[in-house]
Amino acid sequence: MARLDPLNTSRYWHAPVVPGMDLLHADFTTHEYAPHAHPSFVVAVTEVGGAEFRSRGRPGVAEPQALLVFNPSEPHSGRMGGSARWRYRAFYLAEPGIRHLMAALGLDEARQFESNVLGDRALIDAFHALHRAFDADPGPDDPLGRDERFVHTFGTLFQQHARQGRRVPAAPAGAAVLAPVLALLHDAFGERLSLDQMAAAGGLTPFQLIGAFKRTTGLTPHAYLTQLRLRAAIRHLGAGQPLIDAAVASGFYDQSALTRHFKRTFGMTPLQYVRARAG
Repeated sequence: MARLDPLNTSRYWHAPVVPGMDLLHADFTTHEYAPHAHPSFVVAVTEVGGAEFRSRGRPGVAEPQALLVFNPSEPHSGRMGGSARWRYRAFYLAEPGIRHLMAALGLDEARQFESNVLGDRALIDAFHALHRAFDADPGPDDPLGRDERFVHTFGTLFQQHARQGRRVPAAPAGAAVLAPVLALLHDAFGERLSLDQMAAAGGLTPFQLIGAFKRTTGLTPHAYLTQLRLRAAIRHLGAGQPLIDAAVASGFYDQSALTRHFKRTFGMTPLQYVRARAG
């Protein structure tokens, strides 16, 4: 949904994969928000310029070096200030999305945030990347990748910056914790596996699963699974199977999905690989 205003444009849409999460990409030069509140957690990151906001009776600044977080039902307002332009991206995580995230973190309820402004540079970059990932069109083949990004980014936010309370459970140490998960992936890489299925195989939460994978393999679960599928595709292509058959047999949604991941990983298309082998 795009707002038609030559000075102030905005696009608002529902995120695929994650229940109860909406997204906003706004580009303002004159806009002013009246005092209001959302029933959702609101997370916003500025791309260009900045603005002034007011929350909890105090003023603040929305700038590229800060991550803004508002608790559900927390009143706040905003207006242009100190900049001729304010382009930013925002997430609105409503109750279904909160429940989905808390289950992925192994928590019974969401903790609140004591500060509206966080200066965590790595997390700011991660939320920029997450929003752009949901803004792109990765096709229907990548729900696992998008859910993984969501759980890891929002999970890190709650783990590191939410008000003290029950801590997000950490993954058990040691590579052995991943053994049953790796066995599942090697046996069923051609199936439509979800983050929840993988985590359940190891007795982990999805957030723990992502952390354990990155610590042990240097890859996320989605990246590891993609590598298994690419290896399978190479075997099928080497046996002379057509591209579409090799793609589906390896667990990719279609030929275009195989081509996209193949080129991203190897710097060539599957067809170039087949022709090179034939030559």
